[in-house]
Amino acid sequence: MTILYLTYFFDPDLSAGSFRNTPFVDELARQLTPADTIHVITTQPNRYSSFSMSAPAREERSPADGARVWVERVSVPAHGGSMASQIWSFISYFQAVHRLTHNHRYDRVMASSSRLFTAFLGARIARRQHSTLSLDIRDLFRESILDVLTNRPLKRLLDPVLSAVERYTFGQAQHINLVSAGFLPYFKSYRQANYSFFTNGIDDEFLAAFCPTSDSKQPNSFRTILYAGNIGEGQGLHTIIPQAARLLGMNYRFVVIGDGGARHKLETAVTADGVTNVELHPPVSRHELCDAYAQADYLFVHLNDLDAFRRVLPSKLFEYGATDKPILAGVSGYAAQFIRTHLDNTLLFAPGNAAELARLVNQTPYYRQTRPHFVQQFQRRPIMADMARHWLSPAPVFQQTASKQA
Repeated sequence: MTILYLTYFFDPDLSAGSFRNTPFVDELARQLTPADTIHVITTQPNRYSSFSMSAPAREERSPADGARVWVERVSVPAHGGSMASQIWSFISYFQAVHRLTHNHRYDRVMASSSRLFTAFLGARIARRQHSTLSLDIRDLFRESILDVLTNRPLKRLLDPVLSAVERYTFGQAQHINLVSAGFLPYFKSYRQANYSFFTNGIDDEFLAAFCPTSDSKQPNSFRTILYAGNIGEGQGLHTIIPQAARLLGMNYRFVVIGDGGARHKLETAVTADGVTNVELHPPVSRHELCDAYAQADYLFVHLNDLDAFRRVLPSKLFEYGATDKPILAGVSGYAAQFIRTHLDNTLLFAPGNAAELARLVNQTPYYRQTRPHFVQQFQRRPIMADMARHWLSPAPVFQQTASKQA
């Protein structure tokens, strides 16, 4: 069997997509035989312009007694996080994938997509080659982009185009994995597909990095509230962090590690509010990130107060849940439901509500608590192993597979 696997982000890039797809491809290879081949087409690392790294354009990463894995990395134009620059970068990837697959024949096409068009590209190739199509959907791009956009004429222009792309893409798939069960109502019209709900998970680096720690803070020292990850419109950090920093005062310090299209909004808001207890740092390696988690007192996650983000499940929650630190979570909808079910020692507040955040922090006694049941249930490796077995086995349509987040 020959598999084409499309993912815009892959090792060694820094992104949730890379952290998910790299171990999944490795697991697929382990469950196949040396007679099988997986052709991965991805991009050269480009997630953040402020964190650069190099990777070979062509690489073989085949496990012993497993499938042969060929990874091809396409160079795409650098982007600064703007929509226009990201579109131009994806066009380069789109064209390169068609060129690299033109003379190959694939039995199955698999695509992991947060921005829809990688999935659309997979659907195009699968239809052209009459191959089976499996999609791993990590975000609802159309709903998210239309919620975030404030330009009404542009929204009216984009909506029918994105709707047509969605219908074509999702309608081609024999199997669709939804990283959040909150996405399922959105897919009710695509009944030809078999659905599963394999979430993101806790990577080995985080399982090994953390052990219970005692609270050694002196009474007069400040507490650190850490956010590490993408700084985009979806996270809406500029709508909450400056106000929360002002309300909490100098006994607390926000540390933000990351980059993204809305970082300039956060920087502007911090300056405009005149707060001095917010620090912004560029992205760091995963080893350095583990150190930052260990030094923090609270771990912070936030989603913008828009309808589209009521369905999502932030991948950051799985890293946070591996620690013994209290989590500050400004989320609603499915993410809030997931937290109530699975994550102890989490202070949950409404998105954008800085006053509620400050009240919870001030009124809730500080303590640390490990989450052994969460860690046991949501380790990345077994989740990817189960997902690979599901994707590689023939499955009837209309089936809804039990998931790791049930």
